[in-house]
Amino acid sequence: MDGKQRQLALRILLPVGIGTSLSLVGDASLYAVLPTHVEAAGVPVATVGILLSANRFVRLVLNGPIGVAYGRASRRRLFVLALFVGALSTAIYALTRGFWPLLIGRLLWGLAWAGIWVGGNTMMVEVSDGAERGRWIGLFQTFFFLGASGGALFGGLLTDAIGYHLTMGVAAALTLLGGLIALACLPENRRREPDASDAAPACQEPRLGLSPAIVVAFALHGGNRLAVAGVLNATLGLLLQEQLGAQVQIAGRSLGVATLTGSGLGLGTLISMGSAPLLGALSDRTATRWGVVAAGLIPGIVGFGLLTVGTPWSILAGVPLTAVTSGSNLSLSTTLIGDLTKASQQSKRLGLLFTVGDLASAVGPPLAYALMPVVGLKGDYLLSAGVFAAIFVAALSLATRKEGQHADM
Repeated sequence: MDGKQRQLALRILLPVGIGTSLSLVGDASLYAVLPTHVEAAGVPVATVGILLSANRFVRLVLNGPIGVAYGRASRRRLFVLALFVGALSTAIYALTRGFWPLLIGRLLWGLAWAGIWVGGNTMMVEVSDGAERGRWIGLFQTFFFLGASGGALFGGLLTDAIGYHLTMGVAAALTLLGGLIALACLPENRRREPDASDAAPACQEPRLGLSPAIVVAFALHGGNRLAVAGVLNATLGLLLQEQLGAQVQIAGRSLGVATLTGSGLGLGTLISMGSAPLLGALSDRTATRWGVVAAGLIPGIVGFGLLTVGTPWSILAGVPLTAVTSGSNLSLSTTLIGDLTKASQQSKRLGLLFTVGDLASAVGPPLAYALMPVVGLKGDYLLSAGVFAAIFVAALSLATRKEGQHADM
C-alpha cells in the first residue's frame, strides 16, 4: 500500500471502528445485566435466553442478503443506516418493558449488527491490499473487542449506579453518537477494481471454483465461533463452580463464581484484542498466511487441553491461551476471505462467512450441554481442542504446499 492508500484506510478505519465499538455498548450491557434485572425489563426469567439469542438467529437470514447489498449499494449509507437502527434498537430497551417490545428491539439489533459487522469488514478488506490486509483487519477488530469487553463492564457499573433503563438510554445515545461520527467523517468508498496489489504474498494466477483454501477459511471462522463463543463462553462458569465452588477466597476477600467468570471472559477478550492485530500484521510479513494461521491455533489447542485438567492453575493458563487463538482466528479468517476472493464478490462472501460463524455460535451452547451427560464438561473441551487440531492440520498442509493464496474466482 502506498501512502495515499494508507491515508484512505485510516480515514475509513477510525469512523467505522469507533461506530462499531460504540454500537456494542447496548448489546454487551444487556448480556451483562438482563439476567439479574428481569423485573426492571418486565420479562420472565425463562425468556432471557430467547431474548439474548434472538439477534443471533435473525442474522442467519440477514448476513447473506446484506453482504449482497454492500456489493451493490453505497457502503457509507448502509453502514450509517445500520448504526442508526442499532441506536433505535437500544432505545427500545430503554423506553419499554415487557417481552414483545424487547424481542422487537433484539430483532432490530440483529439487523443492525449484520449491517455493521458485514459492512465494516467489507470496507476494511477492500481498502487494504494483500500486503497489509492482515494488519488493517486486525486493527478494525480491535475496536470490536474493545466495545464488547468495555461495554459489558461499563453497562454493569452504570446499571448499579443509575439503573437498567437509564443505562440503556446512555447506550442508545452512544450508538447514535457513533452513527453521527460515521455520517460526518466516513468517506464514500465504492468497490475499486482489483489490481496486482490485491493478491496475497506469493500469489499465483486465480483459478475457478470453490478452492480447498476457502473451505478451510470458513472452517477457521466457524470452528472458532463454535469452540470459543459457543462452548467455552457458555460453560466456563460451570467449570469454575465445579472446581472452585460458589465462593472463592482471594487475598482475604470472598468472590462469587459469577464475578470470576466475568473477569475470566473479560480478560480473554482483552487478550484477543491484542492477538488479532498482532498476528494479522505478522501474517502480512510471511510468505504465506497459512503458516501464521497454523501457529495461531496452537495456543488454543493447548488451552483447551489445559481446561480438561480442571485445576485452578490450568484454568488460569488455559483461558488466556484460547483467547490468543480466538483473536488470531477472527482476524485471519476475514483476511483470508479478502485474499481469496475477487473484489466484486468480497462483501457477499463475507456475509456467508459470518452466517457460518453465527450458526456455529448459536449451535455451540446447546450442543455442549447436550453432550455433557455423555462426555462430561472436560469432554466438551477435548472435542473443542480436536476441532482446532483438525483445522491446524489443514492450515499446515496449505502452508507447506504454499497453496490457497490467490483469488478464488
